[in-house]
Amino acid sequence: MKTLDLNELLQNHPYPGRGIVLGRSADDKKAVIAYFIMGRSENSRNRVFETTGDGIRTRAYDESKMVDPSLIIYHPVRRTERGLIVTNGDQTDTIRDGHGFVAALRTRTFEPDAPNWTPRISGLLGGDGSYKLSILRAADPEGQRCIRCFYEYEPAPGEGRFISTYEGFGSPLPSFSGEPVAVSVPALPAQELAAALWAALDEDNRVSLYVAAAGEEVIINKHGEEA
Repeated sequence: MKTLDLNELLQNHPYPGRGIVLGRSADDKKAVIAYFIMGRSENSRNRVFETTGDGIRTRAYDESKMVDPSLIIYHPVRRTERGLIVTNGDQTDTIRDGHGFVAALRTRTFEPDAPNWTPRISGLLGGDGSYKLSILRAADPEGQRCIRCFYEYEPAPGEGRFISTYEGFGSPLPSFSGEPVAVSVPALPAQELAAALWAALDEDNRVSLYVAAAGEEVIINKHGEEA
């Protein structure tokens, strides 16, 4: 599979929705994790990332404007004994509390937001640098059946995999399809990686970004809060 430049990929696809990147730096010194959220509605844009004791969570930027928190307030990243979990929903906790990545996700399905049926995307980064990715997406327009796909990767210097909820704009929004995309991972500090990714995301729709590498964590929020 051809390895693509992630920044160029994002620039050419202005609405991937929510996205996960897992991989290894080109100098083979660190695992790299990235997670971002985008939004079109006022409710989904009214969010920021903030750190917690074991990772990060989303929270409302303005509580008075929060309409429905059910699908937008969750813990995207949690560190566990089995590795670092990153997802686009409350399945983070399902994986943390379950008996294995695959077994836990077999109990879940896509989001109940007809007609989009937003996929649930999930990743698990192991202590040895290997990682797993998954997508749970609708098999039909009515949301009657679920397709559950799982992928496992051994670490390779300078390479990662990218998966997102959508492939662009549409009505309904087109779900991500196919295998996670192979992308290049440069040997840069987390701050520089985050700045480049943030710049590549569509300015009108980007909401928050999290990047971690070699123990360094960076959060960028559209509402101006940065950690």
